[in-house]
Amino acid sequence: MYKDPFKEYIKESEPTKRDKGYAWHTAIGLQAVDGLKTSDYLVHTAVRNIEGEISFEEANALLQTYYEKNPARDVSDRTEEADKVSARIAALLSERAFSFTPNEYLSIHRKLFAGIYSHAGRIRDYNITKKEWVLNGATVLYGSATELRATLDYDFSEEKKFSYKNLSMDEIIHHLAVFVSRLWQIHVFGEGNTRTTAVFFIKYLRTLGFDAANDIFAENAWYFRNSLVRANYNDLKNGIHETTEYLEVFLRNLLLDEKHPLHNRTLHISGALKETKNPYIEMKKPDIDEIKADIENMFQTKTANHILKLCEAFPGQTIFGRSDVMNAIDIKSSRASDLLREMAEHGIIESVTGHGKGKYRFRQQER
Repeated sequence: MYKDPFKEYIKESEPTKRDKGYAWHTAIGLQAVDGLKTSDYLVHTAVRNIEGEISFEEANALLQTYYEKNPARDVSDRTEEADKVSARIAALLSERAFSFTPNEYLSIHRKLFAGIYSHAGRIRDYNITKKEWVLNGATVLYGSATELRATLDYDFSEEKKFSYKNLSMDEIIHHLAVFVSRLWQIHVFGEGNTRTTAVFFIKYLRTLGFDAANDIFAENAWYFRNSLVRANYNDLKNGIHETTEYLEVFLRNLLLDEKHPLHNRTLHISGALKETKNPYIEMKKPDIDEIKADIENMFQTKTANHILKLCEAFPGQTIFGRSDVMNAIDIKSSRASDLLREMAEHGIIESVTGHGKGKYRFRQQER
């Protein structure tokens, strides 16, 4: 009787609704690391894919056609990027094919950003800095352009040699945090590093036996990025040391289904901006007038806390106005107007045209 020698090498089956739902939720949530938001059309397309009406290839084709017919009117509108990259991330997360190599890492970037960035899949040939809110405007020291490939190869080779045998789960979490923070710090690409690193890391975690199929990345993408920043920044004269503690908390929620709170304000290098143990401290001390460190060391604590809440509510380049501010931090209309004026005067936000009067966003960070 003839036996098919290729029977065991079956084609990867179509992912389930659960898997596709997770992939889309994560893909859309990851756009927050660059302050991007997807369109209603993308959500509609995602639902059709999850329901099995269209494939990932058809979803990408529909998006391509949609934006050919509906090009962005404003060069600052990055919705097309958010939509297309989300669809590509969802497709990559829904397939199991993966190899732990530098070329795989470069390939993921190329697949995500082809036709969006001219440098898709290419190692940058220039040095970069980026002002970070969580560092009060300072920057992480990213990899030198002349050493990027060598550094990337070294980190991969060291991880390949590393053995997780006999390690406790705490030790495993710590090592994974160190690995992904170092990979991200290289910042191999001119743009799109965090999204590429997240996709690669999720797929790598699967090879280690972790499911990682929950909402942690989708709902805490900005926290993930800020924790990577804190894992790669030192300011010793001010008592600030690089630490993976925040990243480890994120990973414990992701991999062990623990429920640690993930608040971006707790990552800020200024201790005055950390979450207080007593949420009613301002009510107990309404007359406090001590000026403490805030985003620019120029605002009172209460104002700084308002700004931090807005940073969480409207990350990156999200557009917002007075009514949005009122809802986000529960203040009166007059105070919301004053707060927006103060933030604009100090260069924290900038006005946005083409979206109605009185619309703002946090200033575009350097990349």
